[in-house]
Parts: sequence; structure tokens; C-alpha cells
Amino acid sequence: MMEMLLQLYHRSPYFLRVLAASLRGYYLSWWRYGPETERLVAEALERETWSPEKWQTWQEERLARVLHRAATRVPFYREQWTQRRRQGDTRSWEYVENWPLLEKESIRVNASGFVADDCEVRHMFAEHTSGSSGKPLDLFWSPATVRAWYALFEARWRRWYGVSRFDRWGILGGQLVTPVDQRRPPFWVWNAGLHQLYLSSYHLSPEFIPYYLEALQRYRVTYLYGYSSSLHVLAQEILNQKRQDLKMTVAISNAEPLYDYQRQVIAEAFQCPVRETYGMSEVVAAAGECEAGRLHQWPEVGFMEVLPEEGAETNGRSGELVCTGLLNADMPFIRYRLGDRASLEKTDELCSCGRHLPLLASIDGRVDDVLFTTDGRRIGRLDPVFKTKLPIREAQIIQETLNLVKVRYVPAQDYTSAAGLSVVERLQARMGPVEVILEPVAEIPRGANGKFKGVVCNLTSKDLAQITPQ
Repeated sequence: MMEMLLQLYHRSPYFLRVLAASLRGYYLSWWRYGPETERLVAEALERETWSPEKWQTWQEERLARVLHRAATRVPFYREQWTQRRRQGDTRSWEYVENWPLLEKESIRVNASGFVADDCEVRHMFAEHTSGSSGKPLDLFWSPATVRAWYALFEARWRRWYGVSRFDRWGILGGQLVTPVDQRRPPFWVWNAGLHQLYLSSYHLSPEFIPYYLEALQRYRVTYLYGYSSSLHVLAQEILNQKRQDLKMTVAISNAEPLYDYQRQVIAEAFQCPVRETYGMSEVVAAAGECEAGRLHQWPEVGFMEVLPEEGAETNGRSGELVCTGLLNADMPFIRYRLGDRASLEKTDELCSCGRHLPLLASIDGRVDDVLFTTDGRRIGRLDPVFKTKLPIREAQIIQETLNLVKVRYVPAQDYTSAAGLSVVERLQARMGPVEVILEPVAEIPRGANGKFKGVVCNLTSKDLAQITPQ
């Protein structure tokens, strides 16, 4: 049914697409915001002054309620604990460490089993993820959860940055707002219900980007939100054209790691600060960057654990991110493996922004987006390879074998072989004497959700078995 509606939308003239998008926007606005929104925003901002001790107490109490509700009212977990008791397991569900890790596949095949039995799914908001890991999910939120989540958004990635939901904004995301094979503008749709210009992330080529820039002006967009890679490509073309007329209040990245070289280009092109955010539809973790340039966790959303990865380059605080959701107690996920890597920042020092929210050192990308050396090291955060300005529009690093790495890249007009040699040398400086193949392409393919993976590991289990730790 959804596929048929999408095809009908794509065949419609632009004014009907705008009507459809706007009606959807008004519907979403009705779910997300209500008379309680400003109170919820004010409360979220007030909680930012809480001491670490008060936050710890709050999280412990909330976690205890979520664990009890999950074990007694959620079919999946209730059956899991019943089975454990039959097998003689007497450990208490009151301690989160006694719960097994939760995989995406369990949710994908039995979404309704995670909804508490005192909830009616037909009265809940249904969210369908795009499936960044290849596993799309069906999620359900109560009206209270939806409004609490978007109040946090309003407080911590709008109010922090001096904008509001009533400002005109642009988003670069994975929705198919125009057919992928369309070769003429518009490559966007205006959503009046959310004051939003939704720009396709699938058409960001030098041929089409000038149309995007015209649309940003025509719709009077004041700030941008989107995938880091898409914002970066758009910003590069602005600098190539030497345009100074597209100043934004802020550019906010989401869904992908924000690398330093991307931040520099985006900030220069849009003449504004660039802020990194972190969150997901499963509502188990979230973070936002303050004006001091540090990532603050949103403790109301989830309880975070970082599990060290064997053989990883780590300082003891980096590893796989596992989260227990605290906001959505009606579809709770306990010790959920997100598939992301992160680094916690353990410090008693108060951030210079004045907020008392706990800190994340960084979001390092997906667990499977690290490269391996023959001596067993895992190499992450490869953005320094492109840190200085190179005549390359965008690039993707792919490890094919332990000794072979391919770099797909879109060359800029002034690209030279010296730039390619520099990329090879920087990779080899981090990975040792691997063979590096440079492959120029017209564009880097996006995934089905419009996201762009900067690092891809194609190693098989047989490849990994050949690693000989030193």
C-alpha cells in the first residue's frame, strides 16, 4: 500500500506533492507538539542545571521502573524471564547487567512482542525506520512519548542553537521526495506543516546543486539539518562558486559521524556554526553539541554502556554502544545493541557552556565501519586522511582484504595525482604496508536510506581468521 502511494506521489505534479507533504507535516505536528510542549521544553532546560549526583539518582530510579515494567508487562521479556526461571536462573531483573544484549533482529521479527500489554498499538504512533543496518524496524510510541521526545529536540537542538520549529528550515535526508531517476528540478518538496524544505540527498551532483542553492534562497531557509556527507557536498559547491549569499543561523548534522574536514567546509560555506547531534528512532540514546563544541548526552532518553572491543585502539573508554531506553517505557529496549561505536568522556570538569549534562567524547561510527590490520589492530576515525583540504569532492574507503584497501573518490576540477598519492600515504601511515587502489567515480552511491558510508569493511570471517596479533 505504501509503495503504491509513493508511486502515485512521484507521478504527481509538484503542487500536489507539496500538498501531500504539507498534509503529512500538519499530521506530524499534531502528534509532536501540544499545549504541554513549552512546559516540557522549560523542564528539559531546567534539568540541565542538575548535579551529577541528582542525575544519577534520577536515572537509577527511572531505570528500575523500566526494568520492572519490561519484565512484568512486555511479552518478549516476560517470556524470556519465565524461561530463565524454568532453567534455574535466579538472578534478579532489577539489575541491568543481568539482562542479555538485545539484537535488532529480535525486534524486526517480533515488534509487537516488545509493546507492553496494557497499551493499544492502534492508539500509538507507528514509526518505520529506514534500516541503516539493513534491518528496518516497526516502532510504536505513545502520544506522551512522542511529545516528550520532540520537546527534547526543541530544547536541545533548536533552542541551544538559536532557532525554533517555527523558522523555515531545510533538511537533507533519505526520504524519496522525488524519484531517484529524475533528472530535472525540483529535487525537493516544501512541507508547510513543518516549515520545512525537504531536499533529496540522492541528487547532489555538481550538475544539480545550483538548483538546490536557488531553492534555499527562494524558500528563505534559515538553518539546515541533515546528513554530514550531504551537507558537505552542498557546501563544497558553494565554495567552488564563491557564493556569499547563503548564510545560515546554524547547520546541524545527524545520522552520520561529523568529521573535522566536513565541519570546516560546511562552516565556511554557510558562514555559521556547525553542530553535531546523535539520536535514533528507537529512542534509546541521544546527544547534542553545545556552543563549546562538546557532545552532551540526554540522560532522560537512555542509560548508556560502552563495551570495550577486543583489539581496538582504545583508551579504555571507547567501544560498542549498548543502551537501555528510559523515555519509551511502552516499548522498552533493554541493553540494545545499536551497532554504533562511541567514546565516553569521564570528567568531573564542568563544561564551559555551564550545562551539567554528561559528556560523550565522540560518536565514532558503526561497529562494522572499522578497518583491520594484519596484526589485529582496529582502525577507526579515518577522517584525518582527508583532514587538510584536498581536491576531492567526497570519498569512500573500502577494505576488500587485509592487504587491500580501495578508495572511491569524486575528483574536483583541480585534482592532481599528488592529491591521490597523499591519500595513499596517509592510509598506509595508519594501516601499514597495505595496497591502496584509487578509483575515481562520478558519485559515491548512497544506501537505500540516502546515507553515505564513509568507511566500509568487506572482510569475511576467513579474512579475520588470518590476523596474527603481535
